[in-house]
Amino acid sequence: MSDSATQLEWVPKASEIAREAGGQLREFLAQGVETEYKGDVDLVTVADRTVEMFIRTRLGEVFPDHGIYGEEGTRERLDQQYRWYVDPLDGTTNFAHGIPHFCVSMGLEQRSPELAADQDGKIVAGVIYNPMLDELFTAERGKGVWLNGRPIHVSAVPDLGEALVATGFPSRKRHDSPNIHFYQEFTLRSHGVRRAGSAALDLAYVACGRFESFWEFHLNPWDTSAGFLLVEEAGGRISNFSGGPFQLNSREVLASNGHIHDELIGFFKDLFAGRDLTPIPTPREYAERRAAREAATQK
Repeated sequence: MSDSATQLEWVPKASEIAREAGGQLREFLAQGVETEYKGDVDLVTVADRTVEMFIRTRLGEVFPDHGIYGEEGTRERLDQQYRWYVDPLDGTTNFAHGIPHFCVSMGLEQRSPELAADQDGKIVAGVIYNPMLDELFTAERGKGVWLNGRPIHVSAVPDLGEALVATGFPSRKRHDSPNIHFYQEFTLRSHGVRRAGSAALDLAYVACGRFESFWEFHLNPWDTSAGFLLVEEAGGRISNFSGGPFQLNSREVLASNGHIHDELIGFFKDLFAGRDLTPIPTPREYAERRAAREAATQK
């Protein structure tokens, strides 16, 4: 199979695998699954391991020259030019409690020979599938992003005060996480904050305009690789908290619709520095801002 033919099949083949994997997750959820702990507080289920093994097998059949890096321990052919980051069940805690909000996430990285082991390659394809809503998010570098085959894009909301934002909290060392403070400040200064329990879906929701932003600490490449590409291809921005380039192992993720990104970076800068934040606008001040924008667009 030629390289060009293989590239044409990245998203269709990965989408097929994600749908099949999602079908297995639905069956596991209907049957009920036992959970166990990997570490002090991180949950894992037989569904996580079974579905990762299924994805590992199917990717090996379809793309035998691609590497696979999975959340549940798969490490195969990592010296290859292409590497799939696989989260077979993003939202395990939701799944274990019977909450129907979770997904399969698969991101494809292209790596050149000169890259060091700790350097990121280029994410060239991404697939996120929510089996409970039958929503398939797909993206290919330079070719756009789709939800169930329809093009999607980020929202046009222009400031944080009107934005619906999302975050998450680490399952381990929650008592050490500074995100509670961030959560409080964002709640006061945005249209609302959601903590839904699946970073991959949060990023997909930024890409399709349901959220204006998502931030989180201590994520892993399998959490973010596919969603990173979705956000970029949908017209958004993704960086670390200071505005520097996003890296798969940076453990800082700040994604947005792009319109509010500079505002968010300034907000994080003030929070980390412990500076006094600007006063929270009143409802009347928010209304006056909207009216001024509408008047400007009508001129």
